[in-house]
Amino acid sequence: MKNVLKIIIALFATLQIQAQQMTLSGIISDESGLPLPGVNVVIEGSTKGAQTNFDGEYEIMVYKGDTVVFSYVGYIKEKKIITNLSTLSFSMKLDKEAIDEVVITALGTKRKKDEVTTAYQTVKVSDNSALKRRRGSPNSRKHQKVSRVKTKELKKANYPSVVNSLSGKVSGLTISNSHNGVNAGTRIVLRGNRALSGTNQALIIVDGKISTTKVLNKIKPNEIQTINVLKGASGSALYGSQAHQGVIVIQTKTGNYKLPKEVEAAINKHKAHNINSMETSQEVYVEIIENDFERTKNSPLSTFSIDVDRASYSNIRRMINNGQSISPDAVKIEEMVNYFDYNYPQPKDAHPFSIHTELAVTPWNAQTKIVKIGLQGKTFENKALPASNLTFLIDVSGSMSAQNKLPLLKAAFKLLVNQLREQDKVSIVVYAGAAGVVLEPTSGAEKEKILNALDNLQSGGSTAGGAGIKLAYNLAEENYKSKGNNRVILATDGDFNVGASSDKSMKKLIEEKRKSGVFLSVLGFGYGNYQDSKLEILADQGNGNHAYIDTMQEAQKVFGKEFGGTLYTIAKDVKIQVEFNPRKVQAYRLIGYENRLLDDEDFIDDTKDAGELGSGHKVTALYEVIPVGVESAYLKDNPDLKYLKSALTRGYADELLTVKFRYKKPEGKQSIEMVHVQKDIMQDISEDLKFASAVALFGMQLRQSSYHNNTTIEDVKLLAESGRGADKFGYRAEFIRLISSISN
Repeated sequence: MKNVLKIIIALFATLQIQAQQMTLSGIISDESGLPLPGVNVVIEGSTKGAQTNFDGEYEIMVYKGDTVVFSYVGYIKEKKIITNLSTLSFSMKLDKEAIDEVVITALGTKRKKDEVTTAYQTVKVSDNSALKRRRGSPNSRKHQKVSRVKTKELKKANYPSVVNSLSGKVSGLTISNSHNGVNAGTRIVLRGNRALSGTNQALIIVDGKISTTKVLNKIKPNEIQTINVLKGASGSALYGSQAHQGVIVIQTKTGNYKLPKEVEAAINKHKAHNINSMETSQEVYVEIIENDFERTKNSPLSTFSIDVDRASYSNIRRMINNGQSISPDAVKIEEMVNYFDYNYPQPKDAHPFSIHTELAVTPWNAQTKIVKIGLQGKTFENKALPASNLTFLIDVSGSMSAQNKLPLLKAAFKLLVNQLREQDKVSIVVYAGAAGVVLEPTSGAEKEKILNALDNLQSGGSTAGGAGIKLAYNLAEENYKSKGNNRVILATDGDFNVGASSDKSMKKLIEEKRKSGVFLSVLGFGYGNYQDSKLEILADQGNGNHAYIDTMQEAQKVFGKEFGGTLYTIAKDVKIQVEFNPRKVQAYRLIGYENRLLDDEDFIDDTKDAGELGSGHKVTALYEVIPVGVESAYLKDNPDLKYLKSALTRGYADELLTVKFRYKKPEGKQSIEMVHVQKDIMQDISEDLKFASAVALFGMQLRQSSYHNNTTIEDVKLLAESGRGADKFGYRAEFIRLISSISN
């Protein structure tokens, strides 16, 4: 009887304990109410945890009385004691100690091996997150360096203050901004002097007098004659013990102050850094020759491959936010336009996409018309997508050590992993001095195992990109899923320097590998040595797409909002051919797509590779056309022909153009053709076309195009504001803020 009673009591206790266990869920957001992806949710004192998905949602099993810890880089760690609540949602608070820190480097500087100190990377502080601080090497103290900042470059960048203008210009400099009420201020620290307590700020000298960051903040770049930064013992030797943390020496134009001879000697002893050449000298872009107007009678056909890459916009956004000059060849207008979402109807027939066209007066030229051609790929819910065989190919070479490279990469990939299903499998291949497999094919149900493999990645070594690609494709082929989604996802800054590294050899390698049926997605990270040309070639030749990730918000867009399109191809080798009616169109110009042009005969040649369309993807192309009878300075006189006379076909008087599309199914070899006719009927310009035109016009201005018709940034802003529309995710608003920062 006693034994029975004991069993009953034990069962009752067990049931009571189990009754106290519950599922805790909620949404974690930032200070502005936007969801925070990648927040770590851990039960204190245990290894049990979870992460928020790209919508900020989490779910974890807890007991009453547990303390749950919420942590995210750049935000104050939150501890919540669980009572009887099953739902817990809140906004995290910014960590004022870390949020506005900027670590600065002179990008692209070449140094001998014995001169190398810990590399620092410029960190862009976004609205919603901040990146971890990086400590300097102890060896950095022994190097006496001097950096000279060219003030004419600062003026170009339109910085509001000298402190901001230093961003990205001097190696090993850290700028920390505090916004704590009356104690608000700025702290400037040179690398190697990162004591946790004590006065470790660099000495500031303005026109020969000791000054403060408060004064420095008030000086405008156009008031500066020179800025020199002295590190290590050089500062102490010139300015005494008060300068042992380094010196920033500033001469203003109105101060009539000359540097002492010994200071000039110390500066001249060291090689000054050329700021302008450092910004982009290591970044490589394919040359773009802008499309001109084509006379319809001479060339009625315009043929090109679609492009769903969006890397150019996020890359340009990074440059603008960092105050860098923008190479015209970095500006791919089609990628900028296609970064944004437009309201196109879903396909209703057997084809995997629908076609939409629109005709209106060109916003920047009343004498011409603008044509918008839009494709809408069929959208599949994630659960309806076929099983995936994904191989992550991750660059862990030394060039990936910066905070906005490998650390950001790992956080971004976690967003993808958290969406995988049991039937999906992931492998991880890394490459540095050599390539290797760090995770064999693993089910999406084993998320913790995949995440641990990502967490354990570290950078170091050279960049054997070719070997990594071969190994990743071999692994993908060994685990090939028939009728599944077989894809290699390459994440790198593109800095290949071992093995197959030239653009030509990489193209040949990928052309060979794509025959396996494995698709390729390419994700670019970081800057300073960003190799856009290689990454574009890899994506184009690998039947894939190319994106540039500069923040967690961009990672959320690529792996969250556009998950299906990023990973699942619904049509390949998609080509567009537009035939213009010479009765209506005197001349036309394709805006962008310069690197995607095809010969007219390529349109019906099924052996010619072209672009791919993913689930839910949209493609937008813009033409500017000059109607018949309109005089235009853009058109040159055409010589008369002796042997060939053009005869116009009768009929079709109401048609402006005919659009033809050809595509193959993902595993198909024969193209399917679609035809769409645009009548010569003018419409009131839609919000979508206004906004797309604003983005295209901005791109033309950045490229210093011959065709932007003397418009200004203010014209772009007004056009974008009138086309902002519903803007569900705020991307259009971000564009308006971006161009406003330039116009101001």
